[in-house]
Order: sequence, then structure tokens, then C-alpha cells
Amino acid sequence: MPRPIKSILVPALCAGTFLGLSAGLARAAEPAPTPPPPNWWDTFTIGATVEAGVTMNAANPGDDLNFGHLFTDKANTPLLNQILLTAQRPLDPKATGYDFGVKLQVMYGSDARYTAYLGESDYWINELNQFTPVEAWGVVHTPWLFSGGIDIKAGQFVTLEGAETIDPTTNYFYSHSYIFNFGIPLVHTGIMSISHVDPLVDLYAGITTGVNTTFGDRNVAHPSFHGGIGLNLLGGNLTILATTHIGADTPNNNGTNNTIDTIAACHCNPGDTLRFLNDITATWKINDSWTLITDLNYIHDDGTYTFASGFGTFHPDGYGIAQYAIYTVNDWLKAVGRAEVWRDNDNFFVAAFPGNIDFVNAEHGFINTSIPGGPLGGGTTYFEITAGLNIAPTIPKDTPLLQSITFRPEVRYDASLNGTTPFDGVNVPGGRGTPGFGVGAKGEQFTFGGDIIAKF
Repeated sequence: MPRPIKSILVPALCAGTFLGLSAGLARAAEPAPTPPPPNWWDTFTIGATVEAGVTMNAANPGDDLNFGHLFTDKANTPLLNQILLTAQRPLDPKATGYDFGVKLQVMYGSDARYTAYLGESDYWINELNQFTPVEAWGVVHTPWLFSGGIDIKAGQFVTLEGAETIDPTTNYFYSHSYIFNFGIPLVHTGIMSISHVDPLVDLYAGITTGVNTTFGDRNVAHPSFHGGIGLNLLGGNLTILATTHIGADTPNNNGTNNTIDTIAACHCNPGDTLRFLNDITATWKINDSWTLITDLNYIHDDGTYTFASGFGTFHPDGYGIAQYAIYTVNDWLKAVGRAEVWRDNDNFFVAAFPGNIDFVNAEHGFINTSIPGGPLGGGTTYFEITAGLNIAPTIPKDTPLLQSITFRPEVRYDASLNGTTPFDGVNVPGGRGTPGFGVGAKGEQFTFGGDIIAKF
């Protein structure tokens, strides 16, 4: 008697289901194919940043300078601050073995007057807009000693110090702080190691040729230490970076092709007298809306200089604090503020540089027309408060080349808190424009302006 169809189908279906599941389990047990290792060139990028802006000065100063500013020093004058070209391949942050990176960055614009490497790009162009390399280094990550390994960088690189940078895309303001302008180095030539001791602690230690320089005796090049410690706290929401640069940064001559005048001026051996530049930057991301940044700074020169009056001597010191507050309104708008007090204890560090090569001449120790903030050996306590916006509208995806555009309008008020008059200089005989005179007409300065940054 034939079996019912149902009695035949059920065992068959069960058997098929079992075989199918078995095959699926067998396939699941097979190891997934290993993806090919990422190509080194996959993370290599080439890009450009263009920054242009203007700073209006309500006093319309006779020397056309916003005293206390460097990158924004030209009053009521539109500036092409930077055309910044960058080719780079950063280290893989997840690398556990050896990895290699590289960066090459060059700049053309008015900011290059202050970022040149002495002995390399300092006298290439004597114009408002100049050309200079900013960074040129190679880096290797090694799995040595510590849980996170050690990174070793060699070449030319920007300083570890300060809350602000040469690259405008990592700053919140168009104008810079006194600390950035006068309290820290900008660039170095040398070698730097970063030891990732554990997720909480990074150690920095390196040897440089000095502040803003390359090699050679006339370039103020002496072996210097640059390093510090970095702390990564609260899951990365609070970072603290304490750094120092220690080296002999007094120029070896001041225009006479020998060291006699420098020795007479500082009562020191320029090759042995140390300058200490110290900085602590703390960044606290409180939540998605608020970020606070605190920048503490202290610099000291061991040279012994004579007061302008001729009575007594002094060792130059400068110190201060800058506090930043950033409020993120939405994806395209930030409201930002900065308040700063910085003391130039002997009117030694803060100056204005009307000539296109005055800054590098001063770094070399050559004759220049730079304008100090007051008589040598006096002192000025500078205050500035700045408020602004960061406006970054969304760029349509089909826009060719352009990645982002940011507008940074700001208003700024500078003042001397101790009665000196460093602002609003005039270019008349015996006035502010006279080299070394260093006395302006006012104790305060009001500016407003801003810039546009386009990234490609």
C-alpha cells in the first residue's frame, strides 16, 4: 500500500532543513577572508588652505600698525595672510608595529614674515608677501618600551608650545594672543620623540637648533632642549600639555659681524646664556556645547641688560595667562571669546616690526627699525579681550575642490594696565617711528576685522 505523501514529505523536508543548516554552520565556521593590508598611500593627502583678512583700527595710527599684533599688524590694510600647501601622510593612530609618516608644508603670504627659518628662508623675498617652508619632517612609530610605543620625528616642525598655531584652521581667532606672538617659539629644526607611556601620559623630549632657526653660528643656532609632558584625562575630554624650550637664543652679533656689541649689551656670552620659554595649555571639553582653554606662559632670559636710564641692570622676564571660551551653537556656528593678561616685565619682548624683514633682522641681532613697547628696562602689563564668531556654512557635496569655508569676524580691545602708552604710534621725527624710541600716543587700542579661510 503506497505511503501517504505527507509521511514522505515531512522526513524529506526535515532532512533537507538539517542538511541546509549543517552546510550553513559549516560555512559559518570557516574563517572570513583576511582583508588586504591598507596601502601606505591610502592616507596620503595633498591640500591647500587660503586665508585673507583685514584688521581695522579705529585710531588710524600714523605708523599704520596695530601694536601688539604680528600676523594682523597692518592697520586698515587687506592682507593675503597665507596660501598654505600641505602634503602629508600621518601615522596610523592604531598602529601597533612600525609605521611611517611624512609632512611637507610651505607658505606664501604676509604671515611668512614671522615664520621664516633663520638661515634658510629669511631673506628670500623682501616684500610684504613672502615664501617659506613651515614643516618638513619624517616620523616613525616604534613599538618600543611603552604600551603605546615611541614616535620619533626628525626635520623641521612647529613648536609644541601654546594654545594657538601657525595653521589658521586650528585657531578660533584671526588675531593672535601676546603669548603666541611673543611668549613662545614658532618653528624648530631638530629631532623630537613622543613616548606614549600609557593612555593617560605622553612624554616629549627632543633636541633643536634653537628658536625659529636652522644651522650656523650667525643663525643663533645652538643645541637646545624642547620637551614636556602631556596628560589625557576624563576620557580625553581634558588634556594638559606642559612644555619648555631651553637654549642659548641671544643673537651672536647685531650687525657688526662679531659678538662684541652683543656681549656689551647683554653682559654675557651669547653662546652660553640661556633663554627659557615655558608654557602650559589645558583644554577642557565640558560637553558638546562648551570648551574652555587655558594658556599659561613664562619666559626668562639669563642675559643681564642695562636699563635705558643707565642705572642698574635687569634680567628680562615675561609672563601671563590667556583664557578661551568656545560655545558651539550648531554645526556651522561657534561663538568664541579670549581674555589675556601678559606682562613684559622690562619692555624687552613685545615690539612692532614696520619693515618686511625687521623681525628676522631682530632675531639675527642685526640693525632694524622695530618699535619696542616702551623704554628698555621699564615694563608694561598688556591686556586684551577679543570676541568673535566662527561661521562655517555647509558646502554642497558637488562643489569641486572646495572642502570648507570659514568666516571669523572679531572685535578686540588692547590696553596697558600700568599707564604706559605703547599704542597709536606716529611716523614723525622723534616720535613713535624713530627706531628704539618706543612710546606711542595712547594706552589703549580698539580693532575690529576678521578673515576668510578656504580649504581645498
